[in-house]
Amino acid sequence: MVERRRAIPEPLSLTVSLRGSHEALENCQVFHLTGLLDAFSEPVFVKVVTKYLEEGSPNLILDLTGIDFIDSSGVGALVQLAKLVQSRAGVFQVVSNPRITQTVKLVRLEKFLSLRNSLQEALDRLKEGSTGSTETA
Repeated sequence: MVERRRAIPEPLSLTVSLRGSHEALENCQVFHLTGLLDAFSEPVFVKVVTKYLEEGSPNLILDLTGIDFIDSSGVGALVQLAKLVQSRAGVFQVVSNPRITQTVKLVRLEKFLSLRNSLQEALDRLKEGSTGSTETA
C-alpha cells in the first residue's frame, strides 16, 4: 500500500461546475474530481493540475468516478496532462466511471489514458511499476 503524506485531502478551487481535492502520496499525486469536465472547466483544471505536477511527484492519478459529464475539451485536457506526465517520466492513470469509459473508448484512447476501475487498482499498478502512460492505443 502507498503511504500518504497528508492525512486529509486538500480541497481545490476549480470552477462552479468542477470541484475536487488533491492528495500528495509517497510517490504520486491523486486528484479526486466531481462535476463537469468540459470546455468551461478545462482551462482551470489543466492549470491547477500542471501547477501540482511542477511542484511534486510526476506520477498522477485522476479519480474521475465523480464526473457526471466530459466533452471533447475534457478528453483533450486528459491527453494534454498524459503527455505532460510522460515528458516528466511519470505514470498517468485515470480512475474511470462508465460515462468516462464510454467517451474515451469512442475516441480509442483507453490505453493511452490508462483507464482503471478503482483507485486501489491504480495504486497497485503504480506500486508494481506499471508504466501505463507509455501504452499505445
